[in-house]
Amino acid sequence: MTSQDSSSIPAHDLIDWLVAKGLEGAGQEELLEGFCTRLVDMGIPLMRFHAAQSTLHPVYGGTGYSWYNGAGGESERFENTDTPSEVWQRSPLYALLHEDLDEIRVKLVDHNEPSRFPLLNDLREIGATDYYATGLSFEGVKQIRPNGAKKVSDGVLMSWTSDAPTGFDDSDLRRIHTVLPHLGLALKSAKNQNLTKDLLRVYLGRDAGRRVLSGEIRRGSLQQIDAVIWNFDLEGFTTLAEDLPGNEIIDMLNDYLAVAVGVVHDNGGNILKFMGDGLMAMFDVGEIDEDARAALSAVPLLQSRMDALNAQRQEQGLPVANYTLALHSGEILYGNIGSETRLDFTVIGAAVNQAARIAGMHRSLGQRILISDDVARAAQPCEQELVSVGRYMLRGVYEPKELFTVYSPVGSSHAD
Repeated sequence: MTSQDSSSIPAHDLIDWLVAKGLEGAGQEELLEGFCTRLVDMGIPLMRFHAAQSTLHPVYGGTGYSWYNGAGGESERFENTDTPSEVWQRSPLYALLHEDLDEIRVKLVDHNEPSRFPLLNDLREIGATDYYATGLSFEGVKQIRPNGAKKVSDGVLMSWTSDAPTGFDDSDLRRIHTVLPHLGLALKSAKNQNLTKDLLRVYLGRDAGRRVLSGEIRRGSLQQIDAVIWNFDLEGFTTLAEDLPGNEIIDMLNDYLAVAVGVVHDNGGNILKFMGDGLMAMFDVGEIDEDARAALSAVPLLQSRMDALNAQRQEQGLPVANYTLALHSGEILYGNIGSETRLDFTVIGAAVNQAARIAGMHRSLGQRILISDDVARAAQPCEQELVSVGRYMLRGVYEPKELFTVYSPVGSSHAD
């Protein structure tokens, strides 16, 4: 069936499918894969499809999806950068944004001269005959950039490539435009769902973000759990902050906190909150013995990664910092605390307070790592060799607590 023969096939089946998938909360890949295959089923001679969307993420600035007839589709994410890549600046979609164009149409079969867009030259080499690109705004407006370039403030850029002898005909493009608003609405739904998940995960943490998204949002809703609390702090950071420029302090803090966060996540823990130059994390991977072993397994990994980071910073002539770590376990209340207009998903309880008291003992005991007897007892048998540093009365605690540290062989770079 030629595209001309199929021009009478209605687009309402594709529209109905897009609406249904949008209501189901289908993701971007599922939507675009189904969109492309259904265009082909409608007789539209589609060789390639590409979509690009911006996103709101601390690492990634946008997503891309490329589909080839017979090969399927593949997604990719693009990191945030201050300077656009040369490939992006020489692409047709970049021209749509910066040259205030509504669409770009190039009949590749009718042009012998090389295109100003390298992508189109590459597509022609593999048999492409026609290229069409346009943008779809999710807000219905265009935003003026400071440099005068116009861009869709929130939307999707798309291109369709054909390898039919004469490319797309007018009916092909009309049917594509008929379904575009419905595709845009479904993609907007998918994007908003991803943004919500990403931002909750980034700002609240993996577990808390999941709980909030699942509906645990009522003030005062708390769950009592047994877990290990992990208090990490940088040593001497206050003094460094007084001597270094603000941007260097932020870079330094990000370096060290990134190591601590990575160690916690790699061992199944969850970050609860950042506290100045430190953080509080929780290990709740199963029973309390599993929590304790997971938290202790993270200790040597933290030591080795901090040593590596300090060595790297010293090689670069950058200031370095040491750290302290306190571990304690017990019952905690985990959930929403705050006012009707401002909530925090956090932990409270005697175990949290005692972890803070233990963290205050580092300097007087001369030990970088302190572990409560509760964690040490629950973790047995464990891979780490724990050494008692004595029994102490902690402020606000009626019974003495025995504290331990992790034994580090003489000569170890992280020995205290």
